[in-house]
Amino acid sequence: MQRFLLLFSILFSEFFFSQTQLNLIPYPQKVEFKSGNFEINENTLFVGDKKSNEYKYFINKFKKIYPKDLSKNIKKVKPNFISLLLNKDLKIDYKREFNSNYILNISDEMIMVIGKDSEGLFQGIQTLLQLIETSKEGKIPALEIQDSPKFAWRGMHLDVCRHFFTVEEVKQYIDYLAMYKLNTFHWHLTDDQGWRIEIKKYPKLTQIGSKRKESMIGSYVDNTFDGKPYGPYFYTQEQIKEVVKYAKERHITIVPEIEMPGHALAALAAYPELACTKGPFDVATKWGVFDDVFCPEDDTFKFLENVLDEVMALFPSQYIHIGGDECPKTRWKESAFCQDLIKKNNLKDEHGLQSYFIQRIEKYLNSKGRKIIGWDEILEGGLAPNAAVMSWTGIKGGVEAAKSNHFAVMTPGAYCYFDHYQGDPQTEPNAFGGFTPLDKVYSYNPIPEELTKVQSKYILGVQANLWTEYITDFKQVQYMIFPRLFALSEVAWGTSKPENYKEFENRAISHFKILDKMGVNYARSIYNINGKVVPSQNGIAYELSTSQNPEGIHFTVDGSIPTAHSQTYKSAIPVLKSMVIQSAYFENNELKSAVSSQDFITSKTTGKKITLEDQPSENYSFGGAFTLVDGIMGNQKQLGKTWLGFQGKDVVATIDFGEKTQFSEVYFNTLDNKGSWIHLAKSATVYISDDGKNFKAIKEIGKDQILSAKGKIKINVGNQSSKYLKLKIENAGIIPAGNPGADSKAWLFVDEIGAN
Repeated sequence: MQRFLLLFSILFSEFFFSQTQLNLIPYPQKVEFKSGNFEINENTLFVGDKKSNEYKYFINKFKKIYPKDLSKNIKKVKPNFISLLLNKDLKIDYKREFNSNYILNISDEMIMVIGKDSEGLFQGIQTLLQLIETSKEGKIPALEIQDSPKFAWRGMHLDVCRHFFTVEEVKQYIDYLAMYKLNTFHWHLTDDQGWRIEIKKYPKLTQIGSKRKESMIGSYVDNTFDGKPYGPYFYTQEQIKEVVKYAKERHITIVPEIEMPGHALAALAAYPELACTKGPFDVATKWGVFDDVFCPEDDTFKFLENVLDEVMALFPSQYIHIGGDECPKTRWKESAFCQDLIKKNNLKDEHGLQSYFIQRIEKYLNSKGRKIIGWDEILEGGLAPNAAVMSWTGIKGGVEAAKSNHFAVMTPGAYCYFDHYQGDPQTEPNAFGGFTPLDKVYSYNPIPEELTKVQSKYILGVQANLWTEYITDFKQVQYMIFPRLFALSEVAWGTSKPENYKEFENRAISHFKILDKMGVNYARSIYNINGKVVPSQNGIAYELSTSQNPEGIHFTVDGSIPTAHSQTYKSAIPVLKSMVIQSAYFENNELKSAVSSQDFITSKTTGKKITLEDQPSENYSFGGAFTLVDGIMGNQKQLGKTWLGFQGKDVVATIDFGEKTQFSEVYFNTLDNKGSWIHLAKSATVYISDDGKNFKAIKEIGKDQILSAKGKIKINVGNQSSKYLKLKIENAGIIPAGNPGADSKAWLFVDEIGAN
């Protein structure tokens, strides 16, 4: 009897497990399993409004999964039905903030997708298509799904200014959003490096602004260019109408972005009279931020109003994105007109002038029945009355907007910038910087903890952004968004559970088969070895992991390339001295991953307890303070995951050796990349203490020494012995005129702090 119960328990648990592992992304709000299966066969009939876009969309997709020449291979049985229906009075039986958008009911005889409106029906169709795609032999489990999204704004952005993508490629991008229930496409159409939308009243915008002499290539710090003319590339108004219609049929709203007052060089190259210095200007060939911006004269506003009139005629979206980010105030400070305007309007300063600029544009768009949304810099000098904020520099902008009863879309760089690396920078294509792997995207909660329940209602949703400085073709677009778009989809839908990340990861991997059928070039970074430095009793150890069987990891510690016969990984590898660890994943003696290589340079601080007085920016905080004593030196060309970044803040780090320790040299690295607003430290001071409270300064170096060392700082402190070491590294402060980002807070990037 006990054996029977045990066998029954095993069989039941296996049945239950198989029934609860639907490979759906995003996972629905409520799933109820039933007994039986619906089996697709050559006699399956379709019921619905054959003239509707939703019905046509489903039939087209279904035929691609089951083309006619495969029907003879499907078992002949009695007819069954797939019904696509609308019911505006759709009811639900569970409490949610939003009513159910659709119900999907599956039995042996029928599949019913019921939407409360055409959008709900379309969402249900996406769920059904995923079930069909991931089913075995056309058998779909009987179940009922009741579902609706948590957030109204579920978005993806695409920059077509740095690199351009064709109408057909943009349509493919929209298809990807539709498949995973995203509903907003943020189309970044103008910037310093290109003007990509036809404006008939101002033909020079595309005649001149849609092309540039050359493009920056390689790492930003290399400052190299390809010498090849780029463009003219732009979308005609007829093409834009075509894309807008295509998106609408997929229930996706396109929000166009027309950048102002900064990021305007392409427009100024065409119409230099709109700037404060009147030019001449060239379309930017370099990435970054430039001092020349729109001058807030009446002629400029008339130009922008005329441009926006044509934009609004093309895009029916409620919101028009007006940028508003990274606008240097240098030219406004130098302009007699701007200074007079500040006085005339009793503005506090140039930040107040930015607010004046944004509010004037907002009033115009409001008069046309539209609303503005902009990056969080539109908060500078005071937020326009009806503006929504897109919070990208962190969550602060979204919090500030929500607390002042303004709507916000959360898109912080630390979680939502898909131009960042998604795997080890050493094994990934060149990217802008940062480190945003799949699990980090999945861990994001768009509702900031400090908001009340009432304030949280002002968070419209979440969006991921794809800037294309280092993305030259559409295959690379695919690589950068997949599989991270899967995680975004589930976060936006409101069903993500970071504590169950592995379960989500398995579902993501199952969708690779769908992408394979579509010919999508997705990233396989999660198959690669992920290395993590952890403290150990003797300093540090190196943990290796993979989404696959960990027994397939093999490694070496002598710098040689690992093979299937190299040492098998079983537990964290002790790092007791400077060394190189290389690792890879193998199946059946065959290499399945990229080879990951990590250099370690150890010192007396390696693995010791470290605290920071101020925390790094969320975008560049991977590993926290421990990153500064993990034995890994940052790559000068890749900001990736081995630097900590601080904007406008000093670095004050205290290291506890644990016991009195002798040393005579202290070292650290700081980065110089002015194009990205990153400046070398102004000074550095070394302190020592035996009690952790009373510190004595023993050595200070200034800017000249840091500059001559090119940021690789070694400080001779003489023979010292102490239990605590404190290092204060002074931020450069406000960026001086003549530099990108002038008048903004400088970034300070710091790497390994060591002592010998």
